[in-house]
Amino acid sequence: MSDLIRSSMNIAWGILITYWIISGIMAKKSDFKEALFMQFIFYWLPLILAVYLLGPDERIGNSLIKGNFVSNTNFTGVIGLSFCYIGLVIACWSRYLLGKNWSVSVQKKEDHELIKSGAYKLIRHPIYTGLILMFLGNAVIVGKWRGLLGVFIVFISFWFKLKKEEKWLTDLFGNKYKEYILKTKALVPWLI
Repeated sequence: MSDLIRSSMNIAWGILITYWIISGIMAKKSDFKEALFMQFIFYWLPLILAVYLLGPDERIGNSLIKGNFVSNTNFTGVIGLSFCYIGLVIACWSRYLLGKNWSVSVQKKEDHELIKSGAYKLIRHPIYTGLILMFLGNAVIVGKWRGLLGVFIVFISFWFKLKKEEKWLTDLFGNKYKEYILKTKALVPWLI
């Protein structure tokens, strides 16, 4: 696979991280947030494990998850890169739409607003959708079963996080949020 494909994937992640850091500075203050230990165990640790699984082969050793699920060609690399950049656009656009309401962990913000425009018209958690697509693209580029395991770990982590967010948002917005749930899916329009 071309080094350009791998470099382009790293650039996508660099853009995401840079945008997250810069836009996070503008977020509203929190009225309440989840304990740091819980954030680490349920969100950061799974992401660290997924990044580890998507890293170089030397870290993994000999195991079943080291084998390929797709061939390591430029064609599969372009497919993976497409997932990655589509996910980047969805995640950054959705993050932009949230504006100052965004938080890295499950939090209640001052004057919290319910955003239902843009991608939020179709799905309730488009940032997670975008990030899962980025991880999936990364897994296709790596081409190993361990990459798919990493995507699965991220998906499970985000699923637990979105369930907790939805409970808090229902408590905060009441029937308004319950109606929103009935009109939208969590991650994939019309499916999940």
